[in-house]
Amino acid sequence: MTNIDFMKRAILLSIDNVKNNGGPFGCVIVKDNEIIAEGVNRVTFNNDPTAHAEIVAIRNACQKLNTFNLEGCELYSSCEPCPMCLSAIYWSHIDKVYYGNSREDAAKIKFDDKFIYDELALEMKERKIPISQLSRDEAIKAFKIWEKEENKIRY
Repeated sequence: MTNIDFMKRAILLSIDNVKNNGGPFGCVIVKDNEIIAEGVNRVTFNNDPTAHAEIVAIRNACQKLNTFNLEGCELYSSCEPCPMCLSAIYWSHIDKVYYGNSREDAAKIKFDDKFIYDELALEMKERKIPISQLSRDEAIKAFKIWEKEENKIRY
């Protein structure tokens, strides 16, 4: 299969999801030229704001491969990944991302994540959602234990 074939599958998933009352987003993850996982937007179906197509596909790929590290994989999304999905892509170590629609295309149909990009650029004290540090002296204990642990699994 070619890159275009994989993207066509992600797009088909997005179209089918709309026809089944879901959001217009689809995603496939490919390893060794084979689709190993798919995902569609399940936000309203699952009542889960994190159930974007890319997140669903990453979860499915990790489960199928029994790993949290998706090095060697490529992700094809019907739309440019949002900041949450982009973070998950980085955390999962996916090698390459292809997308169809742009974030500007998504904004035109009321899927606008510009406000998140704008918020991330602000100092914490300037953000709309207050963020405050609390109980660091207690919280740091877990980090100190982790730092000394010799049998930890790094990710």
